[in-house]
Amino acid sequence: MVSSNCRKGSTPRFHSTWEQSIFKAFSLLFLSTISLLAASPPNIVYIISDDQTYTDFGFMGHKQVRTPHLDRLAEQSAFFPNGYVTTSVCRPSLVTLLTGLYPFQHGVHFNHPPPGFRKLTQDPEINKEAYDALRKKASSIILNTPTLPRLLSENGYRCLQTGKFWEGHWRNAGFTEGMTTAEPSTALNGNKMLANGDMVAHGNGDAGLAIGRETLQPIYDFIDDCDKDQPFMIWYAPFLPHVPHDSPQRFYDLYKSKNIPSHKLSYYASISWFDETVGDLMRAIEKRGLSENTLFVFVVDNGFEPNPENPNIYTRTSKRSPFEPGLRTPILLHWKGVTIPTRQEKLVSSVDLFPTILEAVGIQSTQTISGISLWASALGSHDNDPTRAVFGDIYPGDASTLGNPAQDVAYRWVRQGDFKLIVPSSKNPWGNYLSQVSLYDLSTDPRETNNLLQSHKHLETLTRLTMLLDDWWKPQR
Repeated sequence: MVSSNCRKGSTPRFHSTWEQSIFKAFSLLFLSTISLLAASPPNIVYIISDDQTYTDFGFMGHKQVRTPHLDRLAEQSAFFPNGYVTTSVCRPSLVTLLTGLYPFQHGVHFNHPPPGFRKLTQDPEINKEAYDALRKKASSIILNTPTLPRLLSENGYRCLQTGKFWEGHWRNAGFTEGMTTAEPSTALNGNKMLANGDMVAHGNGDAGLAIGRETLQPIYDFIDDCDKDQPFMIWYAPFLPHVPHDSPQRFYDLYKSKNIPSHKLSYYASISWFDETVGDLMRAIEKRGLSENTLFVFVVDNGFEPNPENPNIYTRTSKRSPFEPGLRTPILLHWKGVTIPTRQEKLVSSVDLFPTILEAVGIQSTQTISGISLWASALGSHDNDPTRAVFGDIYPGDASTLGNPAQDVAYRWVRQGDFKLIVPSSKNPWGNYLSQVSLYDLSTDPRETNNLLQSHKHLETLTRLTMLLDDWWKPQR
């Protein structure tokens, strides 16, 4: 007997203790039902977009980008539009998804190990053997870190790696099967020729980069090879809509009459290509009768806005930057008949997905958990905490050393409520995005152009966020 004034997402109003008791009993019954449904652990399909700014989805309100399959998934999902990744470049962001740790905790704060990508690939004295050894040293970091596929496989899951994966061979992260082997392959975009002519794996996925762009067959074969009662995890991280934005013509044709700015056309077409592959993957799950026991998880690894002067290059406020277009991501959680389709505006982070998935499958981890499980929210609880803060840090793509993220950090940031604080590491930090501490009110300044640092009105906010950021920042040494 809840008041008719109760709206979706609002707090129920009760007129008597009896009504409260009825509501509590119903809630317990509901949660018990969920527990019974979850007695058989769900399959996990992890869908990760590569280089796509948070605004560029139909379900996020974009009027031109066509993402019908992701829109359908969002309609069916617990939908968190105010999500953040921990850093705005792919490798450390992806390792956060695998480990549930911030880059300064898991130690993979870079794309390329010393001596850096240019020297690795252009120094004539570095041959394939030396190149592989340098990359292997960096990819070994994850060997000693608990990962999602490692924990799942220890609990009876088969775990398939496809697509973007920087950590060497798929076994390094605990997958039971995979595509990436740290060797040259026939996949497009997966190889690199060294200065001496040796062919090597680029480092970002090699054979795995064929997934989505060239085929989905390895995923279909994997699913079909799993027994009916065999739980599985699929890491679907295709090299899409990442450059090169070279989608088939049919995706350009979707935008013929939309008057799209020329520098955005190929990017939008690649987004629609990615969206089509998501639809194909979801249909494959549905066709095999697995939808009712599969949890779909969606996130973007980092943002990307095409530069008007060169659409193959990102804008200064998107990828690699400490600004919203590089860091924001929608997050979707969908398990048919279990999760509740609802939009929740609270701040969440990609670091939350690790504990969320573990709770959904019923695995308790003894390791330190950096994030907060969103599972109760996915089941319909609007447990918004206005004091929740989300954090992250920004590093150069090349590491100067391994094992000391604090030496390379360029910016640290925190958001709480409407306010975001960005702290550069020096007056001339890498990237030159900011030269001073900057405080923004995102409710009135979403593009982060008005620094409130000198505003006496916001001194308390500045002090509070500084303390939060300093308390969070505890890098390994």
